[in-house]
Amino acid sequence: MIMTNSNEWFSLSDEQVSLIKKMQEEFPIPVGAIAKELGVTVMKATLPAGISGEIKEDNDRFVIRVNRHDVKERQRFTVAHEIAHFLLHRDRIGDGITDDILYRSKLSDYMEVQANRLAADILMPWHLIQLKLSEYKEFREEERYEKIADEAEVSTTAIKIRLGKL
Repeated sequence: MIMTNSNEWFSLSDEQVSLIKKMQEEFPIPVGAIAKELGVTVMKATLPAGISGEIKEDNDRFVIRVNRHDVKERQRFTVAHEIAHFLLHRDRIGDGITDDILYRSKLSDYMEVQANRLAADILMPWHLIQLKLSEYKEFREEERYEKIADEAEVSTTAIKIRLGKL
């Protein structure tokens, strides 16, 4: 398997890449701190059932709200997903982007796929995944994925998708 970042990652500015990379030294990646460095506020909120998160512009600043009732791993992916919208689709946010549990919104499916790919690049950097795969090489495949997911504070499904196993 070729472990490379998405086209979306390579579309970011050098400044954006370096800001994110400096926070990718170990798991779990501090997505809240990345948002803060980008000037985006993250808040937990009670959102309608089936809504994982949203990003809106509020008084010339951007605010991400994540559903406080979602599990921690989902909240973290949602924050990364909304950061991706901020980086890739800021001009399309308008009065807000609300993502349901399948990360669908008023944006095109393609833009949601882009946000998912960049969120994976942010939360699960390849250099750390490779390090952990070799660190846990004596474990069965499934157990290895679970251990990496635990350290990264993402779901096992997210790790498997990242590794092309799903």
